[in-house]
Amino acid sequence: MNRSPNTFWHQATISRDDREKQNGHAGAIVWFTGLSGSGKSTLAHAVELELHEMGCRTLVLDGDNVRHALCGDLGFSEQDRTENIRRIGQVARLFVDAGVIVLTAFISPFRVDRQRVRMMVERENDFVEVYCDCPLKVCEQRDIKGLYQRARKGEIEEFTGISSPYETPQNADLIVRTADRGVEECVQEVMEFLARRGLISLPGRNGD
Repeated sequence: MNRSPNTFWHQATISRDDREKQNGHAGAIVWFTGLSGSGKSTLAHAVELELHEMGCRTLVLDGDNVRHALCGDLGFSEQDRTENIRRIGQVARLFVDAGVIVLTAFISPFRVDRQRVRMMVERENDFVEVYCDCPLKVCEQRDIKGLYQRARKGEIEEFTGISSPYETPQNADLIVRTADRGVEECVQEVMEFLARRGLISLPGRNGD
């Protein structure tokens, strides 16, 4: 519900196409989803580094970082998780309009919330859902923060995968099996997919 009815959208002088032309690439949201410990943040930052070295305009929105500021007033109830993703989706959409490739690393456990973000964007290629597929057992083994252990003890309520559900993507644009592959291989897989989508041009291809 919009509680600011007396506001009007101001059309920008510089268009998204202008910004993308200046940047030399399209803007997009690359949405990494998966359980805690599945490699979302690691992969998002590694992909950003690869894109940055190619001269792309990028930004990573990381779950923990966002909850320190923009979403610091939210908890982990289903309602708060939905609002968390809604806010992130709106922020990411603004950066897409600026011609930036936004990489987000959020558990985002509910399919409807991820689909809602997909529906926010203007073009079909604007949203790329990347599912970091990693078994719960492996995620727990990687748990350097000790969160799963605390959740198992009942010290953390509504923890995804333990006391709160994670809804596996049914139609992810890309599935990366982070339990079986190293970071470099996963990065390459993402980069090649973005190239196939026409979002970036990889060196040595198409005459580059």
